[in-house]
Amino acid sequence: MQLKPLKIGKHTIKYPIFQGGMGVGISWDNLAGNVSKEGGLGIISCVGTGYYKQMQFVEKLVASKPFETINFYSKIALNEIFKNARKICGDRPLGANILYAINDYGRVVRDACEAGANLIVTGAGLPLSMPEFTKNFPDVALVPIISSAKALRILCKRWEAKHKRIPDAVVVEGPLSGGHQGFSYEDCFKEENKLENVVPRVAEEAKKWGNIPLIAAGGVWDRSDIDRFLSLGASGVQMATRFLGTFECDAKAYNEIMLKVKKEDIELVKSPVGYPARAIKTGVLQRIKEGNAPKIRCVSNCVSPCNRGVEAKAVGYCIADSLGAGYNGDLQNGLFFTGANGYRINKIISVKDLFSELVK
Repeated sequence: MQLKPLKIGKHTIKYPIFQGGMGVGISWDNLAGNVSKEGGLGIISCVGTGYYKQMQFVEKLVASKPFETINFYSKIALNEIFKNARKICGDRPLGANILYAINDYGRVVRDACEAGANLIVTGAGLPLSMPEFTKNFPDVALVPIISSAKALRILCKRWEAKHKRIPDAVVVEGPLSGGHQGFSYEDCFKEENKLENVVPRVAEEAKKWGNIPLIAAGGVWDRSDIDRFLSLGASGVQMATRFLGTFECDAKAYNEIMLKVKKEDIELVKSPVGYPARAIKTGVLQRIKEGNAPKIRCVSNCVSPCNRGVEAKAVGYCIADSLGAGYNGDLQNGLFFTGANGYRINKIISVKDLFSELVK
């Protein structure tokens, strides 16, 4: 079976493969630009853009960290990331991933549209207000991340009633993905929530709203997985962890870390964002177990559920500081997300070679 182009809104993607948005700094200009160049959809993470290129675009630093939300989500840096990605991929579709739980969500969505994003992907909460911030950008496709048919139904009803539109596509994420999950800790392990069981149910709901394209995500590894989810009703897939094992991954520490990861090194942890998150048991997570984790002081004010560091102190780490440290290659203090299949990376390859393998 040959992979067919995927049309989402006004944009056509040559191969129905999204590269998941990964922050801080894992999918920025080099990775996202090269994925789009090879015919997939490169997705730039809008999280922590203040860390881009040694924080040279940040107006104010405190303790060598971007100070406050305005600097952590730097508009100037985001523009620079998109500009450099465009040098790689030209006018091919390019996406932006923006967590719904962040502070300044609306402002960052507008920033991404102005920077040249063709699609906005949003998870970490049900983005009921997403269309409010793209009114002046009618060509930008809106792609929420959901984890159930019920969530899609609620979202479509609310969007249609309030905004007179429905999603241009949806990402359906199962509980094997890296980073934040759309399930409680216990629900991540239930049979009914496995991606192969959720996709057909969401596909049925999507048909009721005019065949919304459905992108399956969370544990998608190879071509056989892609074919399987397409046969279950998906229009495409989203893959993130595979790209941790590419030379183009913007957070260079992953090229070193992923080759050493074993299955038992990957676990679900608590996060200040309020959702369980899948990460590697190293860096700051190891320091927490040893009882010598860095002292928490909220500098960047990144996500609203954290309540200015209250939740960070409860779970033992600041997510902004820890992801920023990971991007900077700090193996002692960094937080390193991966999907459940991360241990399967056994060599670092190019994005071009990965696409050759996936689209054969």
